[in-house]
Amino acid sequence: MKIVSWNVNGIRAMVKKDFFESIATLNPDILCLQETKAQDNEVEKALVSMSGYKQYYNSVDKKGYSGTTILSKSKPLSFSNAMGIEKHDAEGRVQCAEYDGFYLVNVYVPNSGQKLERLDYREKWDADFLTYLKKLEKTKPVIVCGDFNVAHKAIDLKNDKSNYNKTAGYTQTEIDGMDKCIHSGFVDVYRSKYPDTIAYTFWSYRFKFRERNAGWRIDYFLVSNTLIDKVRTTQILSDYYGSDHCPISLEIT
Repeated sequence: MKIVSWNVNGIRAMVKKDFFESIATLNPDILCLQETKAQDNEVEKALVSMSGYKQYYNSVDKKGYSGTTILSKSKPLSFSNAMGIEKHDAEGRVQCAEYDGFYLVNVYVPNSGQKLERLDYREKWDADFLTYLKKLEKTKPVIVCGDFNVAHKAIDLKNDKSNYNKTAGYTQTEIDGMDKCIHSGFVDVYRSKYPDTIAYTFWSYRFKFRERNAGWRIDYFLVSNTLIDKVRTTQILSDYYGSDHCPISLEIT
């Protein structure tokens, strides 16, 4: 099974680029999208040509904000758009699809804000999200993918020293949140396979950061440690454009 995760930074703009050609080439069994920035009916309209997939949307009342979507060639055994905490669930950030051997969670983790004004909320969100994942894991293993809005280690961003504790996505609070997730038994698949490889998944549109490869690795596949031996490949697909993020992929048996 091949899973692709991609923060599209606005699905309505994305489909006017090479999105469909990219997905046809990647040919995922499951496609997880983050930051669709559209209402359910708008996402459905944008993806109307993808009739080979069951489609599940999670949007919010606030237009042009957040939003996640899962597209799956096979129908999940069950599906949910909530982790059970109203304040968190109001932002359309979490989806869970159940399959025979695992739960798949698609997530768009909150950004802490330019002035770190949401950092306290982010700390609470990380703790509650981990509790949610561990509850799922009591039933069957979990695969989590999406935009986690954190560079976990210094290797995961270009300018670590100048950003540490100053920039959203690389504060100690956010790093601690990812640490707790890893220490609780989830495996960062890319880093487990490529411990010393410098590779990024996000580049600001400013100052030609992508051309200079001055980026951040903030998009992840995390899996329950019982699944890591079933992972065949994982890739950061930086040759695919259209968003300020590139897609990432996971193949699992």
